[in-house]
Amino acid sequence: MKKYLLTLPLLLTVFTLIAQDRITGLNFATRSEVIAQNGMACTSQPLATQAALDILKAGGNAIDAAIAANAVLGLVEPTGNGMGGDLFAIVWDAKTKQLYGLNASGRSPYDLTLDYFKENGYERIPSYGPLPVSVPGCVDGWFELHDKFGTLPMTDVLNPAISYAENGFPLTELIAYYWGRSSFLKRYPGFEEIFMPGGVAPKKGEIFKNPYLANTLRLVAEGGRDVFYKGEIAEKIVAYVREQGGFLSMKDFEDHTSEWVEPISTNYRGFDVWELPPNGQGTAVLQMLNILENFDIADMGFGSPEYMHLFIEAKKLAYEDRAKYYSDPDFNDLPIEELISKEYGKERAALIDPNRAARSYPAGELEQGNTIYLTVADKEGNMVSLIQSNYRGMGSGMTPGKLGFILQDRGELFALEEGHMNVYEPHKRPFHTIIPAFITKEGEPYISFGLMGGAMQPQGHVQIVCNLIDFGMNLQEAGDAPRISHDGSSQPTGEVMNDGGRVSLESGFDYQTIRKLMGKGHRIGYALGPYGGYQAILWDKENKVYYGASESRKDGQAAGY
Repeated sequence: MKKYLLTLPLLLTVFTLIAQDRITGLNFATRSEVIAQNGMACTSQPLATQAALDILKAGGNAIDAAIAANAVLGLVEPTGNGMGGDLFAIVWDAKTKQLYGLNASGRSPYDLTLDYFKENGYERIPSYGPLPVSVPGCVDGWFELHDKFGTLPMTDVLNPAISYAENGFPLTELIAYYWGRSSFLKRYPGFEEIFMPGGVAPKKGEIFKNPYLANTLRLVAEGGRDVFYKGEIAEKIVAYVREQGGFLSMKDFEDHTSEWVEPISTNYRGFDVWELPPNGQGTAVLQMLNILENFDIADMGFGSPEYMHLFIEAKKLAYEDRAKYYSDPDFNDLPIEELISKEYGKERAALIDPNRAARSYPAGELEQGNTIYLTVADKEGNMVSLIQSNYRGMGSGMTPGKLGFILQDRGELFALEEGHMNVYEPHKRPFHTIIPAFITKEGEPYISFGLMGGAMQPQGHVQIVCNLIDFGMNLQEAGDAPRISHDGSSQPTGEVMNDGGRVSLESGFDYQTIRKLMGKGHRIGYALGPYGGYQAILWDKENKVYYGASESRKDGQAAGY
């Protein structure tokens, strides 16, 4: 990710850019919301959106369509996701009228220990190669979702992805850009053969085919999840990773399970905002909202230095707890109820100086990654909020056995510090950045949404909620509004913040605001790209229609029928 420090005149130019004037709505909105009665799909690539709609029109429900879209995205956007990654989802089930959470993240190898890293002089887990690879949870996640809620046969659900993999598809602009930046992964066996035909990454508009992935998807569609975790696919992955010096075994795959979990929530000004519990970072969203609820943000106004300062400080506070407490709950007794309590939110809010940016905050003393996001809704009222990722772009570079996909590098996010809750241990789920979200109102579904982008995700979720609830933006405006991104907080891998971090601002914030933030002690810069990618669906109970939104930062599309 490129970052630049700009001169003040150039900053003035960058941060005063706005979209072309609109007749209705806010100027920074790129378009109106999409509105439809029978179904809605919002993904980061139009072919995936259309695949989801095709499944809905063929009689499938939102869960079928979400799986179909995710499978297509693994082909057309391998720069962010694929069968070698993990998956999380929140599902609103219209029959039972309740939310269900799925944690489909994989675990570390049994045969790899903390001693191995110490004995070989590692201070952190590498970003690429075999060591950060954990068991891919995506495919098991598909089948868990399908077994519980699906209606169409899995062969029908995965057919759009199989067809595109065999016949090819044209690359879109942003995906082609990230694909080209991943060419360094060709040093790992198998990558160049599949993802760099002719020795170069495909360009925008070029037709790309992946017959290996078509074959893998067909095996899974016909043979079920056991083909992936107990059969020939697992065998090929294990053999490849072992050849590269890695530690995955058949036992790792055979013992893999997803977990249905209870979503966690906080009420923010009358709306219930839902996230999933750790090993993900959704708890940070709820912590930040509980802090911000102590201030009259609506009166401050969107883009005001007062609101932006409070947001940045709330983020710093929540992320210190994120670094200390968020980890695999199977290995730790996590104080989640305390972390998301209103009382704790008030305690943390009291630490904020309205006039000065803090260089650091202590974590609370309590008793004891590129991604894709998609959301789909159907005519029965089912809604799915689903996020899936390889972690770093195209993942670890490990491209096994002519299977057509890359293995994730999520294990990089373990700490190597003994005693840390997120310390590396065998058969443990690492800290995860990917988080789906949902909002209900008085016990009924309201908005399914998400925002991709590593540590930006909780920051993005909170800004979306504030844009909608505090600033009265519509669904499209809430995603198109310029964003704030703060980095430099302490990390779940053990790094500690002590310099206040750095604030990156998108174009759209005026120079007077920037000056006032600098006057409060914030270090302001400009970063190219770390602001996430947003999709959302809103259910309008009164008119009985869905609203859809997909922002311009990605190549995505919101569409309904």
